[in-house]
Amino acid sequence: MYHLILCFITSFLVTYIAIPSIITVARVKKLTDEPEERRAHRKSVPTLGGIAIFSGVIFSIILWTPFQVFGNLQYILCAMVILFLIGAKDDIIPLDPYKKMTGQVFAACILVFKANIRITSLYGLLGINDIPGWLSILLSIFTILVIINAMNLIDGVNALCASVGIIICVTLGFWFKAVDQTVFAIIAAALVGALVAFMKFNLSPAKIFMGDTGSMLVGVICSILAISFIELNKTGVDPQYRISAPPAIAVSVLFIPLFDTIRVFTLRLIRGVSPFIADRQHMHHLLLDLGLTHLQVTSILIMLNTIIIIIAFNLQFLGNITLVWIILCIGILFTFALSFLKKRSWRANRLSQ
Repeated sequence: MYHLILCFITSFLVTYIAIPSIITVARVKKLTDEPEERRAHRKSVPTLGGIAIFSGVIFSIILWTPFQVFGNLQYILCAMVILFLIGAKDDIIPLDPYKKMTGQVFAACILVFKANIRITSLYGLLGINDIPGWLSILLSIFTILVIINAMNLIDGVNALCASVGIIICVTLGFWFKAVDQTVFAIIAAALVGALVAFMKFNLSPAKIFMGDTGSMLVGVICSILAISFIELNKTGVDPQYRISAPPAIAVSVLFIPLFDTIRVFTLRLIRGVSPFIADRQHMHHLLLDLGLTHLQVTSILIMLNTIIIIIAFNLQFLGNITLVWIILCIGILFTFALSFLKKRSWRANRLSQ
């Protein structure tokens, strides 16, 4: 346990100490995110917070991971480095989306082929259990890419991406510690430490954003933890810690980024536009349009995610399919309520004019 505490503290301190210098350099070199119509901020803000997060995470993982359990961690670190380089380039000089996706696929392939981060069973979802090797590879790469980009898409209000990352890592990290999976527990602890330090500078008024460097790092770590959580429940853990519906639990833990991404992409396709065209249809945008502050928006979404996690853990006996439908219905009801409140607010403002 002391490894996890030391990892958390080290990551926190490295990130906390690094951020002020990064803010200074970013302002001097004008490496800032400028306000525009779709942005939620009104002032220029440095976007290189992900560099500090990456530094804290990598340094603490390498320092505190016991050598005898290092295992495939070298490949995980390689994937993180690739995403760090892509994200840093994109935060400084916007990168072509196809080049960005190519880098993400390369990192995902390293995780799947070298680190063996794979989904090999659907646990009865769609009537499928074990899946063939080729499908396992494709599904695993797709899942990693979805989670990386989903975390990037929710990074639209202060502290939201960091808070979601903390919830995911704390929830899964404690489980990995319980089943004696030291490497994954250390990775989770390192990211939590870095994100807690980052939030000190990201809470409104934000002094720095994590940028693509940070959100992609959070995304790839969350994908590694989620897939490993699903797989370890299949390959065998102590029965007292075994989860009966691991895919559904993983979905509940990642609810905010996954549901919001699926919802926004679906709405864009219904309107006949590209799902990759940016708009203001994300859940955090709907809440902002109701007049809520960044902190209020983040608090509401984190509370929703926490409630769904509690519900999922308590209803896991229902099985994956039923539990996923329950989670999906809660998300749909929540967004319908937001849309209703937004329309009512708009009508009230129009009548008062």
